Amino acid sequence: MANLTRDRSARTARRRRRLGVVLAAAAVSATFPASAAADDALPVINSGAAAFAHAAAHPDTAPAGANDDSCTPSPEHPRPVVLVHGTVENMTFNWYSLSPRLVNEGYCVFAFNYGQDSGLGVGAPGTFPAGGTAAIPDSAVELAEFVDEVRDTTGSEKVDIVGHSQGGMLPRYYLGELGGADAVEHLVGLSPSNHGTDVLGLSKLPGVPELLQAGLGDSVRDQLADSEFMAELNAGDDTVPGVDYTVIQTKYDEVVTPHTSAFLDGPQVTNVLLQDGCEINLTDHIGIAFDRRAEQYVLNALDPDNAVEPPCVPSPPFNGASTEAR
Repeated sequence: MANLTRDRSARTARRRRRLGVVLAAAAVSATFPASAAADDALPVINSGAAAFAHAAAHPDTAPAGANDDSCTPSPEHPRPVVLVHGTVENMTFNWYSLSPRLVNEGYCVFAFNYGQDSGLGVGAPGTFPAGGTAAIPDSAVELAEFVDEVRDTTGSEKVDIVGHSQGGMLPRYYLGELGGADAVEHLVGLSPSNHGTDVLGLSKLPGVPELLQAGLGDSVRDQLADSEFMAELNAGDDTVPGVDYTVIQTKYDEVVTPHTSAFLDGPQVTNVLLQDGCEINLTDHIGIAFDRRAEQYVLNALDPDNAVEPPCVPSPPFNGASTEAR
């Protein structure tokens, strides 16, 4: 595993840089409380378009309610939630809708940017360089460090992780290869690239994998279904003992293809297809992070004793299910 670890000094510098960003983001979002009563709930707008505009106007800021180091987990929600964004995304854009919803429900929420070492500038607005583009084993080290920081800050023995795309798959490497299983209770993935993607079949064409890697970073090559990384990640069981897994996927995923490659096998796994019982949901790979139905499935996974039926409303691609601020 030596080739998958970082030089200590480089990791230390990266950690300090990330901590600086998180602290600055927390300062910007300090006006948002870490937990909200009904009369002071944070606005929740389920809209990818609104998230895009917000991230462009407020780069390198935490999503609403996240990264409050004074937040103390409650008996009802004893584990903080760590949000892990997707490829060429960032915390500001990716968690625009879900972070305030979780905070309103009483969770302590923490988010960060990772995998920016490639220096690539192409991606969702909200940070520069683009996040989630570095080799996945390297980004998993960043996740491990961040989880440790969250546990130290909150005094919690374990966290729950919610991730989108790469952010839903990457934690599996952390759990299985970096000892993360002792620190995580539940991993929830929104359209996670668990068994890789063939990119609508394009990855099978000569030169395409190299082109994707050059344009979007090492993490994209790692996520192709035939990559060495995917072979290593899925060489054994999909899951590790002691961790619960929930996969929330849409059949209209145009990035993780076929969409069924997101699903996991194992005794601790719940796989959810958004269109089961709701054919009017047209959410795609990006839109699932802003979709009201997917959002409720996340809440149900984190708190199954208080699960409610997810709404079934029209949900277009990219934007997710739009609704008035609530």
